Amino acid sequence: MSASFDLTGKLAVVTGAKRGIGFAMAEALAEAGADIIGVSASIEASGSAIEAAVTSHGRKFEAIACDFADPEAVVRLGAQLAQRPIDILVNNAGTIRRSPAAEHPLEWWDEVLRVDLTSPFVLTQAIARGMLERGRGKVIFTASLLTFQGGINVPGYAAAKSGIGGLTKALANEWTARGVTVNAIAPGYIATDNTQALQDDPDRSRSILDRIPAGRWGQASDLGGAVVFLSSSASDYVSGVVLPVDGGWLGR
Repeated sequence: MSASFDLTGKLAVVTGAKRGIGFAMAEALAEAGADIIGVSASIEASGSAIEAAVTSHGRKFEAIACDFADPEAVVRLGAQLAQRPIDILVNNAGTIRRSPAAEHPLEWWDEVLRVDLTSPFVLTQAIARGMLERGRGKVIFTASLLTFQGGINVPGYAAAKSGIGGLTKALANEWTARGVTVNAIAPGYIATDNTQALQDDPDRSRSILDRIPAGRWGQASDLGGAVVFLSSSASDYVSGVVLPVDGGWLGR
């Protein structure tokens, strides 16, 4: 591995690390040399699959359970992690609720905005203070194709992920000159539990595949290269970017 992509000695926090995209990102960072603090609502204290994956690469793993729908729990998590020398923060934890906008329950709207936008900001604010004091750090958000588009039947999710795009740029404007880069990765249609309803709908799945130049649904592992790049010194002059990893969807 090129030295500019080597994360040996770095400590990374990955939220939503128990499964899906977060799992793949955490494993990719571990393979590149980083020790991992994995955060998820229901992650086991020990013996999880992501712990096994990280330690198989010779890296240390620590699990922290936190429900991102609980504002007080997120504040406590931020205070806890603010005491640690975090080099990389990957804000990946999220949720989605599907319902036509005219019938979309307000409690769903509130939940999605809290989990997908407010909680990542609260956690980033807490951890980035230490990064700014040390003059170095990498902050990465998981955005979405709906950072650029409106989607269908997911008004809260589209609003939250559009907000993530704006937040990425706002924080980059303030922090890049102080040594902390802030970027986001916008996954395309990735085969995870969050997209299972779309995968199971023959018409929607076919229409999605017809538009993807790569001709397939993405796999969580397709996000690994992007997160390692944005976490490494190879991206030191990259900040305020929302990087699509979408099989060519947005270029169609």
